[in-house]
Amino acid sequence: MPTRHAPGSIVIADTPAAILEWAARRIEHVGLHQGPRLFAGPGRTATLPCWPRGALEVAAGHGRGAAGRTYDWDRINHARDQAFAILAETLAGHPVEADDPAAAKALHRQTIDRWSAEPGRTAADAALAFRSAATRAEHALF
Repeated sequence: MPTRHAPGSIVIADTPAAILEWAARRIEHVGLHQGPRLFAGPGRTATLPCWPRGALEVAAGHGRGAAGRTYDWDRINHARDQAFAILAETLAGHPVEADDPAAAKALHRQTIDRWSAEPGRTAADAALAFRSAATRAEHALF
């Protein structure tokens, strides 16, 4: 079933590929913002930033869950972590690994943050990176 993206949707993706596609659509919808403008403009709030890492968090349900609806947060969070890992690897062009799982998570986020902070980075760049990673995630064995 294809991912359906709508800014206010309470449907939360639970596979790495779907999270990455959702994040691509979010970036396309609200744009990519860096530095002091990270939370500026329509569709952006203090809890829903629009930069690559923030878009992944929103895609994985941050700030979008609905009261009274049940979500499999363990599955969603695991898929989110896999999406971070495959995006970091896609951006770096090589595996981004560490011996300790917590260190690996931090390294994935740092890789994504460094990439997204490069001057001139655009929403189109980010959406393309998300979709490239989503394609890789569809074929990955996690």
